[in-house]
Amino acid sequence: MSQYNFYGWQTADVSPVDEHYGAVRDPRMLYDLLSDIWYAQTCAPRMRDQWTPDNKTLGQCSITAFLVQDIFGGKVYGVPRSGGNYHCYNVVGGRVFDLTSEQFGSEKLNYDNNPEQSRTVHFAKEEKRLRYEYLKSELERIIGLSGKEI
Repeated sequence: MSQYNFYGWQTADVSPVDEHYGAVRDPRMLYDLLSDIWYAQTCAPRMRDQWTPDNKTLGQCSITAFLVQDIFGGKVYGVPRSGGNYHCYNVVGGRVFDLTSEQFGSEKLNYDNNPEQSRTVHFAKEEKRLRYEYLKSELERIIGLSGKEI
């Protein structure tokens, strides 16, 4: 069994709600797949100069959380951060997990009573929507969904 360090990995055993993503067994498998897709260009532009392969989840939270929602359902919530930003994570079937929490190192985030995040608000920023679409298309390519109607 692989060792994971993202928040909630121990209970991240939800199944896809969309049969098209059936090849992605659970969020741990999605994390493994995304680990080969996350890179500097999928990182939030304001953090891009700090992104490294050793900190591949840096700046990937919202696009990852909304992709998780596409596959596993549930809701996306946000931990308030400085500057009016939010760090996005997922809650599915009562299970809280955050595929991009490793970017904070030893900092402990509070996953209680945070506001739900809106895809419409986040993707109003075209650059963010485009990063999300790239992440999704690369995942679909890797699992063999490219060119298939979804």
